[in-house]
Amino acid sequence: MLGFVRTDNDALVTCLGDPQRAVPAYRELLRRGAGARDAIRAGLSHADAAVREGCCRLLDHMVDVESMGQLIAMADDPDASVRIAAFHALACDRCKGDVCAPGADRVLEPGLRHLASDPDPRARAMAAELVGKFVHDDARAAEALRASHERDPSPAVRKKAGWFVPGGPIHERTRRAGPGGVRIGV
Repeated sequence: MLGFVRTDNDALVTCLGDPQRAVPAYRELLRRGAGARDAIRAGLSHADAAVREGCCRLLDHMVDVESMGQLIAMADDPDASVRIAAFHALACDRCKGDVCAPGADRVLEPGLRHLASDPDPRARAMAAELVGKFVHDDARAAEALRASHERDPSPAVRKKAGWFVPGGPIHERTRRAGPGGVRIGV
């Protein structure tokens, strides 16, 4: 079938760490959907960071209530690529089916912490997207994004944070309509 010796879910998860097999393994696990979810959850604790990253990316498309806590915990993974994949999975609503994204009570604190102090600028930029989801409802999010926009050492992080601060293009686009259809901000 995919040129693999073993094609069970656990073997395919392990193949996520092999650059030659990662793409076909990812596609096959994604195709298997919920039937592969247990193996993907187990892969979040794999020794190979590439496997953990691939599992976060898969859960971006297949997350369920039981997986959400594990995915949130991946925001503190020692590997920056895993943190980035976890932040994307937590921030992105486009990739989800009918699963509701976690609320601020579960993900805002890790987002704020990493936006302020993650050593990797790519992880800080992705944390800005997660924090940006809550900018309309939580003053801490708006303040953290403002601080990052003004003071982050990375121009890319400053730029991305600027998209979400009040007045920024994404902030303006995502403002909610108030009573009578009037658009309102924070």
